[in-house]
Amino acid sequence: MSLILDTHYVFAIAGSPGRLSGRETQFLAAYPDRFAISAVSIWEIRLKWSALYLSGERKGPIDPAAVIRVLSGQNIRFLPMTPTHAATVLEVPLIHQDPFDELLLVQAQAEGVKLLTRDSKLALHPLALNAMASGPAAR
Repeated sequence: MSLILDTHYVFAIAGSPGRLSGRETQFLAAYPDRFAISAVSIWEIRLKWSALYLSGERKGPIDPAAVIRVLSGQNIRFLPMTPTHAATVLEVPLIHQDPFDELLLVQAQAEGVKLLTRDSKLALHPLALNAMASGPAAR
């Protein structure tokens, strides 16, 4: 089964490997299938990159164009956001109102895969998989 990576994994793989724990690094290295990165995550990265703190510092750690360049040469596929994804209702609704989480879960549901995340708000969602709680060959 392929996995869709939550945005924090995209940040980590593209430019901040120190954000990954040893267990997450092992999980990602040992996982036998390709990962998918959603256009939704690229959009979220762009919004964070464009947003500024009062100090003028960017809220996002990496330019989304750089993310695409770095990840294009890896064994990762990019998953577009389709009109069907946008119209799909999440079978198990979220208890919080994060539109990015909902869109990523909708894509996982529509594609028949899981969302790899460390987000504690998604821990009990049936479409979420946590690398910290899973063995390296978890499927």
